[in-house]
Amino acid sequence: MLRRVFLIVLDSFGIGGAPDAAAFGDAGSDTLKAVAASPHFKAPNLQKLGLFNIEGVAGLPREPAPLGAFARLREMSQGKDTTIGHWEMAGLVSEKPLPVFPEGFPADFIAAFEARVGRKTLCNKPYSGTEVIRDYGAEHMKTGALIVYTSADSVFQIAANEAVVPLEELYRICETARGMLTGDLAVGRVIARPFVGDKPDNFTRTPNRHDYSLPPPGKTILDVLTSMCLDVIAVGKIYDIFAGRGITQKIPTRNNDEGMDVALQLVERQFDGLAFINLVEFDMVYGHRNDVDGYAKAISAFDERLGELLPLLHPEDLLLITADHGCDPSTPSTDHSREDVPMLAAGPGVKPGVDLGTRLGFGCIAATIAEYFEREVVFPGGSFWQDIEKKPG
Repeated sequence: MLRRVFLIVLDSFGIGGAPDAAAFGDAGSDTLKAVAASPHFKAPNLQKLGLFNIEGVAGLPREPAPLGAFARLREMSQGKDTTIGHWEMAGLVSEKPLPVFPEGFPADFIAAFEARVGRKTLCNKPYSGTEVIRDYGAEHMKTGALIVYTSADSVFQIAANEAVVPLEELYRICETARGMLTGDLAVGRVIARPFVGDKPDNFTRTPNRHDYSLPPPGKTILDVLTSMCLDVIAVGKIYDIFAGRGITQKIPTRNNDEGMDVALQLVERQFDGLAFINLVEFDMVYGHRNDVDGYAKAISAFDERLGELLPLLHPEDLLLITADHGCDPSTPSTDHSREDVPMLAAGPGVKPGVDLGTRLGFGCIAATIAEYFEREVVFPGGSFWQDIEKKPG
């Protein structure tokens, strides 16, 4: 019988500050608490699986008989970004943070980049993605210069109007940047940020974003599964995060709804292996824009789709729901926050109501998937499959 794992990442859905949150400037951050305070927050299916029963989650109604197993996961890596979070859940701990550039990228690098791509640049400083096109978009339209910016995360972002820089050219430019950003400049991601519009009050980012990540520096659960000739289906930006490594099929999506559409299609499809799904809008559209109500509505919409997915799971299916970091939309910061994340496990073969407490290391997800597929591989954090497996009889 086919075995399948559906790993769904609610991008940025943290559940409260990690013990070292203050060192990252995130004391007091709690994405779940902030979002749950909105009148638009409704999550009955997540509640039934045990989300509000997770250790440390307070002020929300505990489920008396949870249908799933649940845990609080604490990151071991030195970071709070998408790349490091996903790498760790796939089994890689990053002991050194990826480089950040709060003062912008070095002038000699920018000069070399401009020479390589044949265009000048604007900005070169940390900026909000929506504000940077408002403030620099008109000059970009007039001159054709690329809007280069960064954030508190390890990213090199290039914004360009699709009418000025065609998508194919923007993507080639990002590939060039990725190849140049090595050594001390090796940021986690180069991100293409296309937008449309003809003046600042109607500039709008499009769904044609594309990420170019560093290749993972070691073996991940994706490599393990592909070496076993199993399927690894990357949905959303997963392919980009892992630079294509260990992936047998990629299915790009533009938003959360498309991601869940794919999940519902895959559950009806024959495959043997892992469907790794990232739902990016929680982070990209709501967390970074400090939109508490929008985030709450997005969680509520996901919860409805989760209600569609759960009854379709096959006897040998394992559903894991987690996050890669936080992005508290209620704080002054618009950047990611250093938070613990939830882990919910469900499926016909999962023992209901198992409280796994707080576990050190997102890598327990990789270890659990490896054991589920009967592969003896050690990943940091250790497997919890034996704790949640529903034994016969």
